[in-house]
Amino acid sequence: MNNINDNIIEDFYQQLKISITMEENLEFVNEEEKIREAFTEKGWNEIQSQDSWQILKTVAEFVDGFDRLAKIGPCVTIYGSARTKPEHPYYLLAESIAAKLVKRGYGVITGGGPGIMEAGNKGAIENDGKSVGLNIKLPFEQVPNKFVDPDKSINFDYFFARKVCFMKYSQGFIVMPGGFGTLDELFEALTLIQTKKIARFPIVLVGTDYWKGLLDWLNQTMCEKEKNIHADDLKLIKLVDTAEEAVKVIDDFYAKFLLKPNF
Repeated sequence: MNNINDNIIEDFYQQLKISITMEENLEFVNEEEKIREAFTEKGWNEIQSQDSWQILKTVAEFVDGFDRLAKIGPCVTIYGSARTKPEHPYYLLAESIAAKLVKRGYGVITGGGPGIMEAGNKGAIENDGKSVGLNIKLPFEQVPNKFVDPDKSINFDYFFARKVCFMKYSQGFIVMPGGFGTLDELFEALTLIQTKKIARFPIVLVGTDYWKGLLDWLNQTMCEKEKNIHADDLKLIKLVDTAEEAVKVIDDFYAKFLLKPNF
């Protein structure tokens, strides 16, 4: 009976993947059409069919992500800009951090794209570590990098499904300099930890010159002036400048619990 159920689930999932691939081949709708579509009145049948299809696609992404990531083991996620060039000091620093993480027994998860993400995957795979990429389809910028293990490259259409997988399967977060996406991922982790939706995993910001202005604003304006966060919330963040310091934050955190990676 279990084999029959497994076959049914697998057939269903394969059909979803085929359908999703067909949809991915369509051109992106331009911004004006998206805005107009949002205000277009839709019939009940159209609403039902579109919503049901999106639910099935979302379920397929969660099933694929959960199934494959659950087998990987303890990993640390490295966030950062897709636009950072290979010769940039931040790229080289992210590569060094990833190399040191895998030597300590952690796998490395990134967004699977170029820039800092590529650096993280490169540092992991070139040091015989597990290199995971959670790639997102975008109309620009995001191209899967060649340093992700082929069996650990997972593609997403939906940012929220991708972020759930980041949060669910990471034992720590190292945040390199980046743009809106990096800030989104940083504050997602902070919010979930602050509200106790996930455990208090270590969050490491790398680069004092880059992050100091943001941290000053969080402390002086958001915390002290407006009282919108508690001072203890800022203790969730560690600010460092070197690869050694970044990895030490992760190691020291788990040393308190007498835990270490198991691969």
